[in-house]
Amino acid sequence: MMDTDTAPVELLVCVKCKRGADVTEDGERPGQRLYEGLRAGGMPDGVTLTAVECLQNCDHGCSVAMRGGDARWTYVYGNLHEGSHLGLLTDGMALYRDASDGVIPWRQRPDHFKKNCIARIPPVVAGAPKLGG
Repeated sequence: MMDTDTAPVELLVCVKCKRGADVTEDGERPGQRLYEGLRAGGMPDGVTLTAVECLQNCDHGCSVAMRGGDARWTYVYGNLHEGSHLGLLTDGMALYRDASDGVIPWRQRPDHFKKNCIARIPPVVAGAPKLGG
């Protein structure tokens, strides 16, 4: 159940990812298939699915980013497969949505998220001191 104080969240899916496959320029890429599979299956309430051109993680399979509002951590995950990780991402987005700061408790985090986090980006906090300034 989504907390009413929790901002909507977004799953960004790299649709240009080739996941190491030989794909012609006009051929459908694994990243596009991942996006299409997620779109067909639907996202949990309060989650927006967005296709993006590239997350610059080309050597590590299909990649996604989870973000939401200025008070949440953003996560980038890789090594995703368009055929076997649709449920993982849908379930993971529900957990992310329900975590007010975007940090899914370690014990609840899917194993794939524990082992394939490419980046964790801190939230934007208005008025927070900046390093060196």
